[in-house]
Amino acid sequence: MKEYKVRKTYKEINEKIKSGKVVVVTAGEMIDIVKNDGPVKAAKHVDVVTTGTFAPMCSSGAFINFGHSVPTIKASKVWLNNVPAYGGIAAVDCYIGATEPCEDDPLNKVYPGEFNYGGGHVIQDMVAGKKVHLKATGYGTSCYPGRLVEKEISLATLPGATLCNPRNGYQNYNCAINLTKKTIYTYMGTLKPRGANATYCSAGELSPLLNDPYYKTIGLGTRIFLGGSQGYVTWYGTQHKPSVNRNEKGVPLTPAGTLWVMGDLKNMSPNWLVGVSIQGYGCSLSVGLGIPIPILNEEMASYTAISDEDIFTQIVDYGNDYPNGISKSYGQVSYAQLKSGFINLDSEKIPATPLSSLVKAREIANILKEWILKGQFFLGEPQFTLPGSLQPD
Repeated sequence: MKEYKVRKTYKEINEKIKSGKVVVVTAGEMIDIVKNDGPVKAAKHVDVVTTGTFAPMCSSGAFINFGHSVPTIKASKVWLNNVPAYGGIAAVDCYIGATEPCEDDPLNKVYPGEFNYGGGHVIQDMVAGKKVHLKATGYGTSCYPGRLVEKEISLATLPGATLCNPRNGYQNYNCAINLTKKTIYTYMGTLKPRGANATYCSAGELSPLLNDPYYKTIGLGTRIFLGGSQGYVTWYGTQHKPSVNRNEKGVPLTPAGTLWVMGDLKNMSPNWLVGVSIQGYGCSLSVGLGIPIPILNEEMASYTAISDEDIFTQIVDYGNDYPNGISKSYGQVSYAQLKSGFINLDSEKIPATPLSSLVKAREIANILKEWILKGQFFLGEPQFTLPGSLQPD
């Protein structure tokens, strides 16, 4: 058991929130506080650090219950605005995935495809209050004789709608380049030939899991900002891979941890759930996600003071290496360099552009800060933290 000079509990911090005495800062603000005062003094003064990220998160979707019809139906196939949803759950439940394209989309037959409408756009339309056309077919049973239902639905009239994202909030991610002789279209955006540009997707020093690199305060039951409302971490995400190389501050040097998150879609906002069309690749959903990090001790103060200069990722070729499963790095680059707008590749200066929005990430961190200061948001103590902590308490 580590000996800390500062020790706080979730209960103590929540009592401060309730009484209006809590001290909350954003992850960006925490950097200078720790730099100037040191982690021990910072931990004594600051109770919560807020984080944020807003970026395409393909592994997202929503469980929809659209209610029983007369005659009743066991829906085996479902479409929402002509986007297929998975119906193999229960009679009138379905799951619509963010990356599912419209059924009549030409895809990449005319290359590169535009992917103008898909599951992510349906979700955004629903939270914006728009009506969505539902079509459901069934094969008919004694208890569910109906074979076809078509109707207009809206989020307000649905019996239930839950955002359920199996993999969000990636802890670090690749910097993408293309070393082939032709332009390629990827989930990392359009990459010009011969390494002429680079793309990346992380909020860096504001990113949630980079502020708690060993997942000491994040796990089942952690209350979060999700899609403009309150949501929860409900499990570790798919592709959760904490056992990667890290720097001396514990920050992973390659993609690592992920989150499984859920929340009530009915309370969410189209400002923070935005359908995305990625040319030549497909549809997705940009998700607003933020996590409050409780400063339980000086160690957590140190973790939340991480800056872009201390966060590095690998430059990866998406033209040949990535699609062929070749693990190779063409250099290491910091987020300070990436956010400058240019990186160096083979002694050449090339432009670097983000898929994530730093402006939106800052806004999420500030909204979460305001909620806590107003006593509208309390910390959820995790029942257990995410697997993969490499450090004992």
